[in-house]
Amino acid sequence: MDMLMQRMRDGIASSGFSFIAAPDMQVLLGEAGMADWDGFSSSWDDLGLDLYMADGGRYRRRRHAAFALSAGDIRRKPHQPHYQSRDYNPLNGGIERWFEPVTDGIAAHPALRAILATSFALFDPLTPPDVRPDVWHTEVHQFRIEARAGEAAQPTPEGMHRDGVDWVLVMLIRRENIASGTTTIHDLDGRPLGSFTLRHPLESAVLNDARVFHGVTPVEPADPDRPAFRDVLVVTMRRP
Repeated sequence: MDMLMQRMRDGIASSGFSFIAAPDMQVLLGEAGMADWDGFSSSWDDLGLDLYMADGGRYRRRRHAAFALSAGDIRRKPHQPHYQSRDYNPLNGGIERWFEPVTDGIAAHPALRAILATSFALFDPLTPPDVRPDVWHTEVHQFRIEARAGEAAQPTPEGMHRDGVDWVLVMLIRRENIASGTTTIHDLDGRPLGSFTLRHPLESAVLNDARVFHGVTPVEPADPDRPAFRDVLVVTMRRP
């Protein structure tokens, strides 16, 4: 596990991002105590509609929670709004967005706790000691993007962007009848660094938000007559 974790850190340190295959993430989360993946992933069937979409879209569902994350401790914070400045999110930024909270059961779920502990173990050592906080402000976002025939469904409606944090983990939970949804990574000068498609549960992208932009291409139904959606978990860590 130590060699696997170090390989991922080395990738982030050299390129600003890394793709983590599902078997590797399974190993890391298993060591961190993950259990009941089916129960965890099924909670994406109970997300509230995102009513803040400035493009008028009604294709995104989500829940949100904030945590204080430190070595050996994961503490949920009181429910609070999600805020991004327009510098980072020109489409939906500049306002406090109150989303439905992550349920208590999912906030305490062993899968989420394992993901948070693994995020800390991955990112905290990559932070220079002189700016490394004792406690990270950490936000968790459950997203479902619903795709319908003839309607654009944008996993990142703001386009290529940064989140205004220090570190980002994007994990695929489930894809159902979805085509496309390719993640693209660019450096700060707009040069492409890589692209990949998260296709299998647990596959993840991990990012140094200060060094790279990221985006995801629109999704559409593979079969227009069947329900289609893309479920992801996003974890961000920011120095308070």
